[in-house]
Amino acid sequence: MKKISSLLMIALTVLPALLLGGCNTMKGFGQDVQRAGTAVENAAKK
Repeated sequence: MKKISSLLMIALTVLPALLLGGCNTMKGFGQDVQRAGTAVENAAKK
């Protein structure tokens, strides 16, 4: 159980850094969020 907790903590630390690393500006971050929202919306329509 301790190993799973450690891996989860590492993932929760690294994942946001990787996701936000691709966004050079707040505008870029907004566009990424918008694309993600569009993808979810399109998936829900199917």
